[in-house]
Amino acid sequence: GFDITAASEVMAILCLASSPADLRSRLDRILVGYSPKGEPVLASEIGVTGSLAAILNEALLPNLVQTTDSTPAFVHGGPFANIAHGCNSVLATRMALAMSDYAVTEAGFAFDLGGEKFFDLKCRSAGLNPAAIVLVATIRALKMHGGVELSRTKEPDPGAVERGLENLAAHLDSAAHFNKPTVVAINRFTSDTLDEFKIVHDYCASRGIPCATADVFSAGAQGAIDLAEKVVAATNQPMTPFQPLYPLDWPVEQKIEQIARIMYGADGVNILPAAATKIRKVSKLGYAELPICMAKTQY
Repeated sequence: GFDITAASEVMAILCLASSPADLRSRLDRILVGYSPKGEPVLASEIGVTGSLAAILNEALLPNLVQTTDSTPAFVHGGPFANIAHGCNSVLATRMALAMSDYAVTEAGFAFDLGGEKFFDLKCRSAGLNPAAIVLVATIRALKMHGGVELSRTKEPDPGAVERGLENLAAHLDSAAHFNKPTVVAINRFTSDTLDEFKIVHDYCASRGIPCATADVFSAGAQGAIDLAEKVVAATNQPMTPFQPLYPLDWPVEQKIEQIARIMYGADGVNILPAAATKIRKVSKLGYAELPICMAKTQY
């Protein structure tokens, strides 16, 4: 409902803000509604952004925690990935980069949604340039994509894993558009078998993509040493600027179609009259050169 939508917008603003002043500026620009004459009404015009900024003053500070292996981690922000951008805060990411040799950040869910928004929204807004991509897969998920019911994904089924590689392939193809080296991480479950792992490793090898099985759930950090070494090797490759999926000056319709075709495998986009009207309204308000935040369900 509306409460979730409004809360997620504020959370997204918090996570993209680079400072208290930037947070206040972004809050000022929230489009609250329209006047009886159809003119936009911003949050700054109704005198609420001071209160909003005060409420968020402490929330803007990243939270430092640690894993059971004493690895420091920032847990900060949670904009819903289906309607917002699904990444942690820019401040936490920059702090991690400043305080460590390597910083790993998560973007969810799935690369078509989380990865695309991480690059086209967060990285573009914050001027970040990641060194590598880690694409996480599970044997159970590959079985589901291979046609197995969720209740039966714990049963060995190499054939289903083989069929499910089509989904992994699509995400790897999507990741390739951003011009970064990619490593596949298989998140191990106790029901997985060596034959099933081999299918994924062999497929990745056929594409020249490093792949590691990570057993962090049962073995902790020791279970991810192979993955860490492969990620470090990927980050040691010559640094290149990431390649956005689209330039910001493209028409809104063209940016939408680019995401739909490349990330979601669509053969085109049909924009209904009601949507076309909203796009014209967005353009008239001066928002046409903003990036697109694509909505998606989990299923």
